[in-house]
Amino acid sequence: MTPEQLTPIGEALARLLSPHAEVVLHDPAADEVAAIWNPLSGREPGDPSLLGELDELSASGADVYGPYPKTLPDGRRLSSVSAVIRADDGKPAYVLCVNVDRTAFEEASRLLAAFAAPVVGQPRVLFEHDWSETLNEIVAGYVRERGVTVERLSRTDRLELLGRLDAAGVLSQRRSVPAVARALRISRSALYQLLAQTRKEPNADPA
Repeated sequence: MTPEQLTPIGEALARLLSPHAEVVLHDPAADEVAAIWNPLSGREPGDPSLLGELDELSASGADVYGPYPKTLPDGRRLSSVSAVIRADDGKPAYVLCVNVDRTAFEEASRLLAAFAAPVVGQPRVLFEHDWSETLNEIVAGYVRERGVTVERLSRTDRLELLGRLDAAGVLSQRRSVPAVARALRISRSALYQLLAQTRKEPNADPA
C-alpha cells in the first residue's frame, strides 16, 4: 500500500469537511507526514509526525481513536479522529487523521444559546401594539394543549379559550374582535354570543 493509493480517501474527506478540517496521512515507520490536505496546522509532507505513542496505542489492537481534543498554535481547538491502516502483516502502515476545527461550531452554539436565552416579560406600554402576538400565542398554546385543530374545538373549548383571551386583556383592545374571530375560525356574531356567555357565567359548565 502506498500514499498514492490512499490519496482519494484523504482528498474526499478534505473536500467534504472543507474548510473546517485538515486530513493528514502519517507514515509511522518514517515518523513523518506522508500527505496532508487543507493544512490548518501549517504542516507539510516530510514534517515530523510525532507519533511516538503509536506502539503503545496499537498494542490494544484498536484501529480507530477519538474523537480527542487537540489545539493549534493560534489557540483554535480541534476534535480529532485517527485511524490505523495496517499492512498485510498486521503492522501499522499508515495513520490517517482528521482534525476538525471546532471554532465555527462553537460560535454557532453560542449564537443559538443567545437566541434561546429567557425572554423578559413584555412591557405593558407595548402591549397595545403587540396584542395580536399574545392572541396567537394563547390560541396556539391552547390547541397544542388540547391536541386538536382550531376548527375542531368544541363550544366548551372555545368558551374556555375566550376566557383566557379575555383575562389576558386581548378582547379589551381596539379592533380585536375581528382578529379573534378569525383566529377561532368563527363569525363575529358567534364570537359575541360566546363572549357574552363567558362574561356572564365565568364559572358555569356550559352544556
